[in-house]
Amino acid sequence: MVAGALVTAIILSAPSSWFGVTATPDLPARLTYAIHADAVTMLWLLAAVANVARGRFFSPSDIDGGGLAPVSKRISVDIAIVQNTLEQSALASILYPSLACSASGEDFLLIPHLLTLFCIGRLTFWLGYRHGAPWRAFGFAVTFYPTVFGYALLVSRWIRV
Repeated sequence: MVAGALVTAIILSAPSSWFGVTATPDLPARLTYAIHADAVTMLWLLAAVANVARGRFFSPSDIDGGGLAPVSKRISVDIAIVQNTLEQSALASILYPSLACSASGEDFLLIPHLLTLFCIGRLTFWLGYRHGAPWRAFGFAVTFYPTVFGYALLVSRWIRV
C-alpha cells in the first residue's frame, strides 16, 4: 500500500504536459475528454466480466453459474476482481466528469493522471490477486488512492465556494 501511495504521489505530481492535455475553457471539450476517460475505466470492467464468462464457458463445474452450483476457486477469484473493478469504475466514472466541470477548468488537467493510475492499478491488481493480499495491495492502492484524492479535491472546492 505504501508503494502504491508513492507511485500515486509521483504520477499526480507529474506535469500535465506529459499526458498531452492542456487547460481549456471549453466545457464541452472537457466533458468529452472525461467521458472518454470513463469509457477506458469501463473497458477494464468489460474485460473483467468477459474473463468470468470465458472461465465459466470452459469450466463444466462453473458453466451453470453461481446461482445454481457452488463456484470454483478460480471463478470466485475472477468474480472478486469484477466486483472490485465495478466499485472502482463506479467511483471514477462520476469523478472524472465532476473534475471536468470545475469552474476554473484546472481540475480537468488531473483526469489523465488519474486515468493512468487507474489503468496501472487495475492491471497490477488483476495480475497480483491470485498471489494474495500483499500482491494485490499495490494495485488496489494505485486505483483507490487517486480517486480519494480527486474526491477530496472536489470537496475542498465545494467548501471554498
